[in-house]
Amino acid sequence: AAFMAANACESKKANSVVVLDVAKVTFLAEYFVFAGAESAAQVKAIVDEVDGRLSKAGYKVKSIEGKTEARWVLLDFGNVIVHVLQEKERSFYKIEQFWNHGLIVDRQEWVEE
Repeated sequence: AAFMAANACESKKANSVVVLDVAKVTFLAEYFVFAGAESAAQVKAIVDEVDGRLSKAGYKVKSIEGKTEARWVLLDFGNVIVHVLQEKERSFYKIEQFWNHGLIVDRQEWVEE
């Protein structure tokens, strides 16, 4: 699901998509996916694409937070949590640095061929 989410983000031209394997450092999820966007409209498009693709594949979103403002949206799929942030918020909060002890999954492992 994490790799499917990352590919969905990239299909909507998300910036700097990162997949972190956090299974050994938190009980919250197995993977975190981070993606940047240039505008609220792009955030919403990415969120809709991720939700749509994962729903079609049988994954159910437990909650979506922040979609109304579309500055930082969190999609919780249980073992995968997807963060879609406008670049201003992403660089301000630097959320990925909080999880820098998680392992970055090599992009070649999740990019569709």
